[in-house]
Amino acid sequence: METKTKFGNSEGPSRVDGRMKVTGRAKYSAEYSVKGVTYGVLVGSTIAKGTIKTIDTKKAEGAPGVLSVITYLNAPKIPGYQTDAPQPKGALKIFYDNQVYFNGQPIALVVADSFERALFAASLVSATYDKGEHQTNLKANIANGTAPRNGKDYIRGQEDAYKTAPIKIEQEYIIPTEVHNPMELHAIIARWDADDKITVYDKTQGVKSTQRSIAQAFKLPPENVQVTAPFVGGAFGAALRTWPHEIAAVLAAKVVKQPVKLVLSRADMFTSVGYRPHTWQKIGLGATADGKLVGITHEAAGQTSAYEDFTEGVVNISQLMYACPNVNTKYKIVSLNVNTPAPMRGPGEATGAFALESALDELSYAVNIDPIELRVLNYAETDPSSSRPYSSKFLKDAYQLGADKIGWSNRKQQPGSVTESGWLTGYGMGGGLFGAYRGAATVTARMMADGTLILQTAVTDIGPGTGTAMVNIASELMGVPAANIRFDMGDSSLPPSPTQGGSQVTSTVGSAVNDACKELKDKFMQLNGTNEGGSLDFVKILKDHNLPQLEVTTSSKGGAEQGKYAMFSWSVHFMKVLVNPVTGVVKIDKAVSVADCGHVVSPKTARSQIIGGSIMGTGMALMEEAVIDHRYGRLVNNNFGDYHVPVNADIPQVEALFVNKPDPYINPMGAKGMGEIATIGVAAAIANAVYNATGKRVRDLPITPDKLI
Repeated sequence: METKTKFGNSEGPSRVDGRMKVTGRAKYSAEYSVKGVTYGVLVGSTIAKGTIKTIDTKKAEGAPGVLSVITYLNAPKIPGYQTDAPQPKGALKIFYDNQVYFNGQPIALVVADSFERALFAASLVSATYDKGEHQTNLKANIANGTAPRNGKDYIRGQEDAYKTAPIKIEQEYIIPTEVHNPMELHAIIARWDADDKITVYDKTQGVKSTQRSIAQAFKLPPENVQVTAPFVGGAFGAALRTWPHEIAAVLAAKVVKQPVKLVLSRADMFTSVGYRPHTWQKIGLGATADGKLVGITHEAAGQTSAYEDFTEGVVNISQLMYACPNVNTKYKIVSLNVNTPAPMRGPGEATGAFALESALDELSYAVNIDPIELRVLNYAETDPSSSRPYSSKFLKDAYQLGADKIGWSNRKQQPGSVTESGWLTGYGMGGGLFGAYRGAATVTARMMADGTLILQTAVTDIGPGTGTAMVNIASELMGVPAANIRFDMGDSSLPPSPTQGGSQVTSTVGSAVNDACKELKDKFMQLNGTNEGGSLDFVKILKDHNLPQLEVTTSSKGGAEQGKYAMFSWSVHFMKVLVNPVTGVVKIDKAVSVADCGHVVSPKTARSQIIGGSIMGTGMALMEEAVIDHRYGRLVNNNFGDYHVPVNADIPQVEALFVNKPDPYINPMGAKGMGEIATIGVAAAIANAVYNATGKRVRDLPITPDKLI
């Protein structure tokens, strides 16, 4: 695999935390040494709907080393859960009552003096149930779907105008449940420091949001909840919220009056921290004979849990991606006896892009126009939904970059007409977009007498290299070598900044770093009696004024420009695939992903983001599928042996390219998010390439050999 992405003559600085991670010095949430720690193991329900009739914990309680077995029968009341009103739909309240909503729902937590003893004792807990009739099959229940609260159908122009067009495409597209499976299992250590004060080491994408959630649940002042998460071993949306197992660990630590460590098993990960929901979609496209879009109709139905409504923007991409006068979309959710889904990289846009970009590809064959030419023909020069100008858009540049790199000129419009060494060969592409955001953040910048610049804010880093990007921004502004800059984060006691999600952190926190560094530099200029920034000798100025340090704390947020412009990041993904005509096996021969995401502030980590997103989209297209046995409402492949994810052998050379043109309005760096667009459109690009190779259109993911032979 090629390992270089050139930006002028520089590849950019390496990860500031890279050495810590590869040498094992980086501590993750389960790795902290806490005196007197005990161990928790969850016990899950064995039915998908009903009530607990009896729960027998005596054997478990009598097992060696067991300190407590917590169930709804003996759990202390969680203050934030108590209400006299009927329970509205919302997050699962653990150990609240005897209701069972899904198979695997936690019904007990065993706490013991060792993990092995807790695991054994958990196997001794048994329950009987009054079973209800469960529903876990999306297809069988689509007719029961309902519009989300506050959700409205979208209509621009004429509804279902595609039906009147000379050329029509009308097809259904399905993605199965796709499960969050980061390397690091979700884990928490909870330690009460006083009756009203707690410290947690937690896998979370937002220490401030976790702080708020725990404070609200246990009615504590937020400042009495200390959340620490400096390193997170991968998270694609599953750690955006506080889940029941985290509340359970905090509760258990209160019960046993000792710290409790709770690490989910890999099987627990399938039922405890969300997933990309099983979603049905129907696309209707209408166009003129020369390929100009007349109308788009996009309907979708996604699963949610019986106790909580989860929604995502599946159909939004059809409102925004192309210039089309008539667009209407409908979205509904289907309540099933499953755990609640969660955002998963590219959230609804990745799901919606599979349908829209597959349908566009089908249209390209119906009108006999090259897929790129078709997209350029329907290119939106202004935002179709709001009519606002874009803050920046260089998607045509991205089309050209990717086409040149993949060798698009070798593609033939006739499916199945190209072979290489006996393998059917096909080329496909798919695009995507995601909103480019800038929120609010506060950063402390402190220059020390030894020349060290310390930057502090609460944001977490789930792997994209946030610290590296922030150090790059500060180094350029202050003229301080990256080696002399320390970025402190993942600590709820630090100045507030957003949860890491939605591709907004570089824009939001980077802007605060930018503003803090400028303010700090201004203070140094005032001390130095100069109006020129130039090359300041910070160490000398501090020494001259007998100061040990100089610091500022600066808050930053977006302004009026967010209402004037439509702000998006854009992607286009190209795939060359080989398909064995006998076995139906699909191999990715070459992958090219191009991002139009403004100025790239950290080239190396940006490249890693795009490659990772391409790999994730490959899993979505070719192998990932959580399977439920609907007789029992139980997952049958909740492990890495049966739930397949891409491994090294599945992934070819991945080329990550960037337009790298700054956005002049979104923030001082001109940078926009790229984490989501790295996945949005990948699955469609692969499906489209498979069709180009074989003439077989697979509309229900994953594309497995049985669907091609």
